[in-house]
Amino acid sequence: MTLAAGHPGFLSPTGVEIVFLLVGLVTLGAAIVTVTTRQLVHAALWLVAALGGVAVEYLLLTAEFIAWVQVLIYVGSVVVLLLFGLMLTRAPIGRSPDADATRRWPALVVALAAAGTLVTVVVDAFRSTWVEVDGAVAGASKVTGVALFRHWVLPFEALSVLLLAALVGAIVLSRRSGDGAGPTGGRRADERGGKGRS
Repeated sequence: MTLAAGHPGFLSPTGVEIVFLLVGLVTLGAAIVTVTTRQLVHAALWLVAALGGVAVEYLLLTAEFIAWVQVLIYVGSVVVLLLFGLMLTRAPIGRSPDADATRRWPALVVALAAAGTLVTVVVDAFRSTWVEVDGAVAGASKVTGVALFRHWVLPFEALSVLLLAALVGAIVLSRRSGDGAGPTGGRRADERGGKGRS
């Protein structure tokens, strides 16, 4: 009786659950603003807020390793790469007419259908899954490292080779201007030719 009285009910939310719900709503709002804003830089900054909210959700689920990976890779690398791409391609900083999607309702229907399918699949897959509270935390660094390097070594190495190939390809594409194919290579070749003729 004492244990039952001291334990909260099944539908009684705790402080962590309330914070989880509030952070989830903020993350959802940031994600909606990301795909609806007409300014690319604002979209990138709201994407930072959305990805940061996901990292906070991981922390609330005691998956601190996944949370820091989320911050380092997505917030610290992907968004920075996106901002550098906007600066290097001289994309418009203000309101962009190209970012005004004319097919918002079909996109909304597809997004809702995809979200419903994902939620249904996840709920059906983990319906009978129980978390062992007394055991090691599933998202801890030790548990994640053991699972990664014991069962997922080959996909991990394949992904590293794929990222290395993408990095080498980006370097090759960025250095193509040296052979005269870039915007400055042709001008330099003309300048050298003009100096030779004079």
